[in-house]
Amino acid sequence: MSELVSRMRRFGTTIFAEMSALAVEHDAVNLGQGFPDTAGPQPVLDAAIEAISAGRNQYPPGPGIPQLRRAIAAHQRHWYGLEWDVDSEVLVTAGATEALAAAILALCEPGDELIAFEPFYDAYDADAVLAQATLVPVRLEWPDFALDSDRLASAITPRTRAILVNTPHNPTGHVFSRAELEQIAELAIAHDLIVITDEVYEHLAFDEHRHIPMASLPGMRDRTITISSGGKTFATTGWKVGWVTGSAELVSAVMAVKQWLTYVNAGPLQEGIAVGLALPDADFAAIRAQLRSGRDLLVPALADAGFTVAPVNGGYFAVADAAPLGVTDAAQLCRELPERIGVAAVPLSAFYRDAAGAKSLVRFAFCKRPEVLHKAATRLRQL
Repeated sequence: MSELVSRMRRFGTTIFAEMSALAVEHDAVNLGQGFPDTAGPQPVLDAAIEAISAGRNQYPPGPGIPQLRRAIAAHQRHWYGLEWDVDSEVLVTAGATEALAAAILALCEPGDELIAFEPFYDAYDADAVLAQATLVPVRLEWPDFALDSDRLASAITPRTRAILVNTPHNPTGHVFSRAELEQIAELAIAHDLIVITDEVYEHLAFDEHRHIPMASLPGMRDRTITISSGGKTFATTGWKVGWVTGSAELVSAVMAVKQWLTYVNAGPLQEGIAVGLALPDADFAAIRAQLRSGRDLLVPALADAGFTVAPVNGGYFAVADAAPLGVTDAAQLCRELPERIGVAAVPLSAFYRDAAGAKSLVRFAFCKRPEVLHKAATRLRQL
């Protein structure tokens, strides 16, 4: 790593790669990485196959193919009542990961501060470092991982540029309520901050919980960059088709950076996602129900194994506390589980700047087929 710029040296091999390698080595059920093992909706797949077969395999337009941009705008209007101009306020990206990097690089000057709720998706910190900005964690506390607005307010300084909000939240499964989002919006408006939202699990809020886009709140449309993707909803994480919506000024800034990252991506796959976004509401309900059933299969097994499990209100993951099992180091437990019982998971410490008080917490993915989760449940109960 000696040739790597010093600011990036603390970002080595991810814990996800390490746990996945152990899962392969020990033929373990991999509940560590958050990718589905199903094929996704057939109309989505068929549209991409048809585009490939028809020869539409060259560079797509820089902002994304028109039919996908139209589908994104129609989707936002249908589900949330948000109106975006297709030509100036919608941008297609190489997944939400590129959208996040482009947004942070475009909007944060060196020395700016970016607030993110901890535990957080590890790319947030790396993107801030790439922009030579400073990520400021605001902790969400186990087991509810609810917003502490006083803690957020105290984290804001004259150098704060933006707040990054992820809901439904990875890794905790918390879905921010309207009241929580209104508190964030109030602070953003009062301090003239931009809000960058990661909404990739937008269609995976369970039970009585509902996803509310930050941009839909009063005063937030023109100060919010909304990021989402088709990967999590349509079980196509490998396609890397995401998007950004926001005011023309903000989207133009993100585009100015994005064009120097991937330039463009996944032309024929964009056609598949465009079809997916136009699927009937019932199809989205079925996708949500399938994920919810995975949660309802895994969470009782974790409880039977002796874990205490946090509420899982959305997304792909359940967070469990191994302290009742006498565990004080979840990272070590996760390195042992593939060989001991044939299940892989990741320690929640990977999502913290400072994991003090959270070192016994483990994240398990339930976005797997029922037979896979049944196998994992049987093995977990051996603990």
